[in-house]
Formats: sequence, C-alpha cells, structure tokens
Amino acid sequence: MKVQTKSKKVNKAWLNDHVNDPWVKLAHKEGFRARAAYKLKEIDEQLGLVRPGQVVVDLGSAPGAWSQYLRRRLAPGGAATGQLDGTIISLDLLPMEPIEGVTFIQGDFRDEAVLQQLQEAVQGRPVDLVVSDMAPNLSGVESVDAVRIAHLIELAVDFSREHLKPGGALVVKVFHGSGYSQLVQLFKDTFQVVKPIKPKASRDRSSETFLVGMRLKPQR
Repeated sequence: MKVQTKSKKVNKAWLNDHVNDPWVKLAHKEGFRARAAYKLKEIDEQLGLVRPGQVVVDLGSAPGAWSQYLRRRLAPGGAATGQLDGTIISLDLLPMEPIEGVTFIQGDFRDEAVLQQLQEAVQGRPVDLVVSDMAPNLSGVESVDAVRIAHLIELAVDFSREHLKPGGALVVKVFHGSGYSQLVQLFKDTFQVVKPIKPKASRDRSSETFLVGMRLKPQR
C-alpha cells in the first residue's frame, strides 16, 4: 500500500508541475501538441538549421510538435496550414495525428522494412536536416538503457551519413550518463561541427540534452 501511495504522490506532483509549466501553457496557446516544440525552436534559433525549400526527416515524431514547428518554418508566413515550401517526412512507432503537408510513416526505425519505407519517401533526394527526439522505453537499469539509447542514435547517424547533404545537420536527443562521452565522440568522428545544447524548455531535473552535428566529414 505504501508503494501505491508514493506512486500517487509522484503522479500528482508531476501533473501539478505539468499543468503549471509555462512551456506547456505556451504550447497550448500557440497550438503545438507538446512543449517539445520549444526545444527544437531554441536549437534552430541558435544555429539557423531550418530554411524554406529543405528536405527534413523527423524521427520519433509523435505526437507531432517538432513536425508542427518544422511545418511552420517551411511555410510562407509561418502558417500552420496551406502552402509548404519544402518536404517533411516524419516517422514514429506510435500513431500521429495528421499534419497538413507532412508525410508520416508509422513503424520502428530499427526495422529494415520501415527504414526502406523511409528511404522510398526520401526519393533519392539529399536531406538537409535530420531531427530525432527518439528515446527507447527505459527500464531503469542504466547500463541497459544506455545501450538502447546509443543504438537509436547510431542508427540516426548511419541514416545521416547515407542521406544528408555534405552541409546538412543532425539533431538527436541524448542523456547524460553512461555512454554519453562515446556518443559525443561518434558525432565528432562524423561531423565537422558538434554542439551540445540544453534548451530552456528541457526540465531542469531531466538529464536530457541535444547533440547537433553539422557538415559531414568526408567518409573514408
């Protein structure tokens, strides 16, 4: 019974934080599906990653806040609907409510058949930007979770090596802890410029941060 009571307290505290979170309120006001939109917005504003005319791939896209932000950035006047100057292809294991002009693929990025679908949607075009908010279901065992996180990021790096323009960029979510330094090194081996960013919209107590890699190094 004590465990249940503690769990209820934790859930209540999380709900209270969530309801009073200024980013959640802003997302609701501005029509974004999640506060995560402001994480990508801050990264983009710092580095100027998103520009009209681009081909962008959004991995781990559900519920769709990043795709919404990308869609507005690629639309004349920042409109949430209507004309779109560019291509957005989104993918997630979970379903996602449609976003006008965004191609959505539901499936597991680790599945070869799903990766094939994504490659077909790209249609051989060089990709300007890959963004990934993917995270595995965490077990609570740090060593196990670190391996799962690293695997997803390695797949995103492999995809970027194959599909990004030489001057393109990759943004991934990572977590400080076991395996973090190896992932930073993977980025340094792959990109000419590597920047870790902790957006203001990330909760202070969260260990999440984002790694940005820009301009691919020539492959040996």
